[in-house]
Amino acid sequence: MISQPCEIPFHHPVTGRRYTYTPDYLVYYRLGNRHYRDYPKPLLVEVKPREKWQAHWREWSPKWKAAIRHANNEGWAFRIHDESRIRDKTLDNITFLARYKRMVFPSVESQAVLNTVREMGVATLDYLLSRHFMGDIYRAEGIAHLWHLLATRQLDCDMAQSFSPLSEVWVPDYE
Repeated sequence: MISQPCEIPFHHPVTGRRYTYTPDYLVYYRLGNRHYRDYPKPLLVEVKPREKWQAHWREWSPKWKAAIRHANNEGWAFRIHDESRIRDKTLDNITFLARYKRMVFPSVESQAVLNTVREMGVATLDYLLSRHFMGDIYRAEGIAHLWHLLATRQLDCDMAQSFSPLSEVWVPDYE
């Protein structure tokens, strides 16, 4: 995701004045080893509170039309999202995992977990804990280690779902 990715010039149809519009984000998707034809288009996004964009729809329409034209020219899509759309379980999960990103664990242990998941294709958090971090003493460290692997994107999961012992994880393929 790129914050404020571009500036889009446009003319206001009523006043004829020239303006520049800067969308909030450009989102690129990483979906493993899908063929490029199966990938969704990058998404140019404007985020506004629902009440504001509904109240100012006509006023802001020229800049959004310019954004649609710009996105189409670039091979992207353009969407307007209200804030509730981004303040969801995914954001909660990303915020939760952020504290584990800077932790350090033995690379040998990390590789063992990653190899297990690679061999299986998909594994649950509970399975990985029982296989690699047996015993009460190691369980807390194992949980932190798995959160670290998710936070650093060495493992991936469905971030839109609540974490649970049965959450499935996989090794992402960003090629």
